[in-house]
Amino acid sequence: MKKLKRTHYCSDIDNKLVGQDVVVCGFVQKVRNLGNLIFIDIRDRSGSVQVAFDNKTDQKLLEIAQKVRSEFVVAAKGSVKIRDSINETIKNGDIEIYVSDFDIISKASTPPFEILDNINVKEELRLKYRYLDLRRPELQKTLIMRHKIVKVARDYYDENGFLEIETPMLIKSTPEGARDYLVPSRVHQGCFFALPQSPQLYKQLLMVAGYDRYMQVARCFRDEDLRADRQPEFTQIDLEMSFVDENDVMSINEGFIKYLFKKIMNIDIKTPFLKLKYSEAMERFGSDKPDTRFGLELVDLTSILNKTEFKVFASAISQGGSVRAINVKNSAKILTRKEIDKLTEVIKTYRGKGLAFSRYTEDGVSSSFEKFLSEQEIKEIYEKLNFEKDDVILIVADKNNIVFDCLGNLRCHLGKKLNLINKNDFNFLWVTDFPLFEYDEEEKRYVSKHHPFTSPKLDQLDKLDTNPGEVLASAYDMVLNGCEVGGGSIRIFDQELQQKIFNKIGLSKEEADQKFGFLLEAFKYGVPPHGGMAYGLDRLVMLMLNKESIRDVIAFPKVQNSGELMTGCPATVDESSLRDLGLKK
Repeated sequence: MKKLKRTHYCSDIDNKLVGQDVVVCGFVQKVRNLGNLIFIDIRDRSGSVQVAFDNKTDQKLLEIAQKVRSEFVVAAKGSVKIRDSINETIKNGDIEIYVSDFDIISKASTPPFEILDNINVKEELRLKYRYLDLRRPELQKTLIMRHKIVKVARDYYDENGFLEIETPMLIKSTPEGARDYLVPSRVHQGCFFALPQSPQLYKQLLMVAGYDRYMQVARCFRDEDLRADRQPEFTQIDLEMSFVDENDVMSINEGFIKYLFKKIMNIDIKTPFLKLKYSEAMERFGSDKPDTRFGLELVDLTSILNKTEFKVFASAISQGGSVRAINVKNSAKILTRKEIDKLTEVIKTYRGKGLAFSRYTEDGVSSSFEKFLSEQEIKEIYEKLNFEKDDVILIVADKNNIVFDCLGNLRCHLGKKLNLINKNDFNFLWVTDFPLFEYDEEEKRYVSKHHPFTSPKLDQLDKLDTNPGEVLASAYDMVLNGCEVGGGSIRIFDQELQQKIFNKIGLSKEEADQKFGFLLEAFKYGVPPHGGMAYGLDRLVMLMLNKESIRDVIAFPKVQNSGELMTGCPATVDESSLRDLGLKK
């Protein structure tokens, strides 16, 4: 290899450098060989630039250029000049480098797919050859943007008095929620470390230790089923603050979002964010992470139908459920009977049993439920829903959680299907006043809605004994465009209250001591009131860049079965390693 040392990245070459000698290094994007005239596009992480050879170029260099193929790694030295034919599709399409020295650094086999954006290639193939996929400009820009987002986060929190402190990766297993990933210990055979699901307990201990404001870009691990916005290993922007209430935590983080979007995207985010109580979010949108970029809000018809003789509606109401609807305005031409049948299949995914409807077309109203209701009931339903010509009403009747799940997801499905969503909007809001507990029907006990260290509202402590299901939490989720991007709470800092919460979720004093004894012990030595939150960094980047999946913003993601196609992990290990760990005799 010749000693051609890079002087510039490809995209740095512009018409200000005309007449100057430069050296670029990178991958060959394209070769156009016209005999004595050869053009090669060289690509690096910044972009690409064209280098040119002609009949005046040294013959040896021409012979080397003749051998070049796509994805070869090359270095080129030459003088910058104005191109005869300008390419307006790239940043520096008005210039090229007239080559005076050239070297092939590394040859490349023909890749299994072209290194181009928007290629029609199965994701499995791209992930198997992820190191090639990562050469694509779109992915490179995404990961560069992710880097900038993390840097801005560190800068903002540093400027606001936060200290970045690392917490351990090998910790004690304290399962509560998702399954832990376990790591066997060689030294303490039969014992296991766990990989952290979050730094929750350690950041609370840092508040006990007096560090006042903590943040960390933290790796977290959860052994759970995957989906588009979930991975077994992920990254959080994690933070905790002492001597604060809910409004303090929300204010500092609204400031971060405003700062981040202005720095990264030059977008002004309006603050303060809208705040919705959990109950209102569920009633209006059927979701505790509502997408507020479009309407289709839920309407409760239960009071109108509480004496109905229609068994489907009456049965739902008698069992403590409800009858709710959405009015899809001006959609009758699109939502035909056949399309409504498809929507019925959509809600079955969310345990829905059926979808009642009315369509108002030029031919009048066609309905699946009118014949079962009284004229007064029909009249009141249509008035409450403002049912007009070209509208379609969709109704679900069932237990409340099923109704919310069905209609909440159906409205989002229709928002996309009917192009009701402006993808350039960034609608932030807070969802607050969550229930402290949820009742687990299978285990016949209360479980924490968030985690057992979340403080109840202090004015509702008396309900812990009389009606724990009604107790609200000092918890808050930040929602962006229908996705939870961050969440947190004010923490319990009183040892007795913490033990009481453990009791309510079925943890005896002995079990609590075994799992969380170190935290309870720390609480004996003085604890400032504290609270915090954590952002899902992968999800935040995904939403900021309008990607469909967090796999698009992670360098080496896992697939649906938690495996990695490129390296073939997880994989078996040799028997001697298992014997060292005490897992095999």
